[in-house]
Amino acid sequence: MAALLLLSSAARVGVAAPLALRQQRPVVLPGGQLRTGSGAGAASAWAARPLRPELAAVSRPAVPARGRAPLFRPRAWMASSQIASSAFTWGTIAVLPFYALMVVAPNADVTKRAVDSSAPYVALGILYAYLLYLSWTPDTLRAMFASKYWLPELTGIVRMFASEMTVASAWIHLLAVDLFAARQVYHDGIKNNIETRHSVSLCLLFCPIGIATHVLTKVHLESLHHGIQASVIEVLHGRLYDAVVPHL
Repeated sequence: MAALLLLSSAARVGVAAPLALRQQRPVVLPGGQLRTGSGAGAASAWAARPLRPELAAVSRPAVPARGRAPLFRPRAWMASSQIASSAFTWGTIAVLPFYALMVVAPNADVTKRAVDSSAPYVALGILYAYLLYLSWTPDTLRAMFASKYWLPELTGIVRMFASEMTVASAWIHLLAVDLFAARQVYHDGIKNNIETRHSVSLCLLFCPIGIATHVLTKVHLESLHHGIQASVIEVLHGRLYDAVVPHL
């Protein structure tokens, strides 16, 4: 009788063990960690345990922050950095031949025809308008005129120039204005027979300094010219006096 009881209890244990193992299915947690449990209580207990830092960093996907979109987000069919870089490079290359002609051959006919052309300003204007469109957002005006008096503020301008597209558009703007100023300096030099090579060269990167240099050069040459004229008139007047007075 005792033997039969032992056999029946062993059979019950043998049947219950596989059932227990089946119920304790492994729970796959984020990060590749395996946890086994026998029910919701065990699963919740293991889920409450923190993951290892290295596994947690991998398992948790980056969730985009909810809030305002970036201030300047270009809308273009190409990458914004590629458009900005190409515009910066080709805009700079486009104006260099005009500066080279004004410096190397200022009196040549080809230089005068090239400088008088409006094509570079039209091309730079179209490129600038395109870049301005790509960098424009509803917050642009608010960033430019952040003051309560509707005046630009340095913090708003710095925020604007955090975008590559905005920097590229500003560079194209500077290239167009500098080239136009260099053309004015060149024309004034041709008209008044004044050397402008140094002033035109400075207008490429330091336009205000180039304009100031041209003004100083013009004033100096005019004063020098007037001084020479006065000296010549004085010498001629003295010689005429010496030649006429003895015969009187």
